[in-house]
Amino acid sequence: MRIGRIAVSGIVAVALALASAAAPAQGAARPSGSAAKSPTADGGPTEDGGPTRDGDPTADEDPTTAVDPFVGTGVGGRWVGRIDTFPGASVPFGMVQWSPDTPSRPDGGGYAYGDNAITGFSLTHLSGPGCPAQGDLPVLPLAGPAPAQPQTATVPLDHGQETARPGYYAVTAGGVRTELSVTTRTGAARFTYPRTGSAVLLVNAGGGATRTSGATVRVVGDRELVGQVTSGHFCGAPHATRLSFDLRFDRPFQATIWPASARGPAPGATLAFDTSLDPFVHLQAGVSYVGTDGARANLDAEGGNWDVHEVAEQARESWRDALGAIRVSGGTRARRTVFYTALYHSLLHPDTFSDADGRYRGFDGQVHSVAPGHVQYADISGWDIYRCQVPLLALLFPGRADDLADSLLADADQGGWLPKWPYADGYTGVMNGDAADAILAGIHAFGDQGFDAAHALRLMVHGAEDLDGPPGQGWYVERPGEDRYLQLGYVPNDSQDSTSHVHNGASSTLEYAVADFAVSRLAAALGDDDTAARFRVRSRNWHHLYDPATGYLRPRDAAGAFPPGPPLDLQDGRAQDGFQEGNAAQYLWMVPQDIPALVDTLGGPSAVTDRLDTFFTQLNAGPGRPYDWQGNEPGFGTPWLYDSTGRPDRTQSVVRAITDQLYGDTPGGEPGNDDLGAMSSWYVWAALGLYPETPGTTTLALSTPLFPHAVVHRPGRPDLTVTTQGDGVGEER
Repeated sequence: MRIGRIAVSGIVAVALALASAAAPAQGAARPSGSAAKSPTADGGPTEDGGPTRDGDPTADEDPTTAVDPFVGTGVGGRWVGRIDTFPGASVPFGMVQWSPDTPSRPDGGGYAYGDNAITGFSLTHLSGPGCPAQGDLPVLPLAGPAPAQPQTATVPLDHGQETARPGYYAVTAGGVRTELSVTTRTGAARFTYPRTGSAVLLVNAGGGATRTSGATVRVVGDRELVGQVTSGHFCGAPHATRLSFDLRFDRPFQATIWPASARGPAPGATLAFDTSLDPFVHLQAGVSYVGTDGARANLDAEGGNWDVHEVAEQARESWRDALGAIRVSGGTRARRTVFYTALYHSLLHPDTFSDADGRYRGFDGQVHSVAPGHVQYADISGWDIYRCQVPLLALLFPGRADDLADSLLADADQGGWLPKWPYADGYTGVMNGDAADAILAGIHAFGDQGFDAAHALRLMVHGAEDLDGPPGQGWYVERPGEDRYLQLGYVPNDSQDSTSHVHNGASSTLEYAVADFAVSRLAAALGDDDTAARFRVRSRNWHHLYDPATGYLRPRDAAGAFPPGPPLDLQDGRAQDGFQEGNAAQYLWMVPQDIPALVDTLGGPSAVTDRLDTFFTQLNAGPGRPYDWQGNEPGFGTPWLYDSTGRPDRTQSVVRAITDQLYGDTPGGEPGNDDLGAMSSWYVWAALGLYPETPGTTTLALSTPLFPHAVVHRPGRPDLTVTTQGDGVGEER
């Protein structure tokens, strides 16, 4: 039996770390050992590192044609539930995601493939966050007279009348053809009505997916509608934010403002058009989190084109460039669809938050500005994305990753502390741990070191050691229980925080240990040996949870006692006490910063291999069973642990089983909430046969790639080329 052979250029083989050398000048010789060369009869890549291979019709495939935006809009099973992606129009990392909403309105995505109606087309969405979010300013075209209750109006949804591709969405519903596209901060729409004197567009300013207030619309002339709405409270957080908008039409309308309600003094409007001679109504929409003047300025800067198809082609070109950062060839059409759709989902977020002129509203409530050419980002799903999506972003788009890092630093400068899951201009406290540490260290490791890492380190140490500062925005604490973590070496399991439904002392301890390791790595990279050593010691605090009597990592009380009873006190469908979103069997493996010590502690390679074999008899078991829950982020690294027990063939088998069984080119084709690209980015790494195993480092675990040939383009650095011979899993040769 041969497992298959892979060749990876651009990786230092011994350390399994990404090469950091500068890219050669155009026409210069390639580094020794590089797989990039002129086309040859044996199917080598082209001189520029692209995947063009003689006789391979997939080598020059437009990657946007392989994206299916409907993947993830369905239900994936009991422990997957709704994946919560959206099919509408977007550009990479944009402020606007114009997409349809359906009656059940899944969290963030707003669209359920199984629904049979559309409630509106709202301008903002998140891809699978797990809590209601955004869905601001839905509009709904109607062919007939205005309904008596416009807020509850719907039109039938027929999937046979839908089209979606990167940067464009269209559907015919209720007799009206709706076509949508976007720029970074604006949207363009064309509505094709029947020829009638009573065409209607409902503008529901108070119809967002979360608790809204202050919704106001105002008519300007006979072709413009401006307004604002306050919404937010993500996952129950206190903070809300104000979105302003400017809607411009290419023809006059008659407006009826809706009466005041709990959602605002003028929460919407019914706009009437006469389409008896001309069935087309064009709309340009601009948004801003600064104010109405910002929305108007964004529209002036980006919304000059009324032709939705031209806007869509520009959006598609931006996606073509972004998706072209990784070129794969070979494999089946279905597998390429899953791959490029996963990459597409990985690049939707975080969201642009600054206006075209650089202004944005900060965590202190004041208006700030980024430097020209830079962007303030928001909606950073920290706990979800630090493992996979952030390293991918830093690898492919180091400049954007630098801006992401600077955005977190600006949030902390304005609010006092690094945020866990910043939503718009506010703290949320969502999920345990201190994910910003791993994000910042990961960007520094995989990126081009283009942000102020010394300032980042100061803020990371501040969050981990300064216990007396005022809470952020009056309530936010970066590391709940940190005082006792520093005193005892673990967080006692006597409280619930960070939106956990159970006491979460054990999982908080494990997350803080990972964060401490990330701090130590950044400190070491900056030459701060004292800080590096101090935090490296703390990163071993996972040891304090190990119970030798049971062989598990377990929660402890303030006196040091483990809970009575079995180590796996499980209830079907529920997280185990001590572990946020998981149980002791699943969190046992979440020590990515100290894998050799974990293997030794659990009895050595053979014993760990046996335990992993049992663990992976189920691949997506949910929180209440002692098996893998691949649809949840703490388990992302577990399939790759066999690489550290001398059984890389088992990593290859398990990873391949996950990619083949839990991902697909269907609406239910992901193993869990997409979590703003977290779930999708895991697949992208796995398809390349790589996994960023240890946060804050460039260490990569290896498996077998899914494609015969792949090239990862890294700006300013050599391409990373992966070639494969054999299918990699149990192939007889």
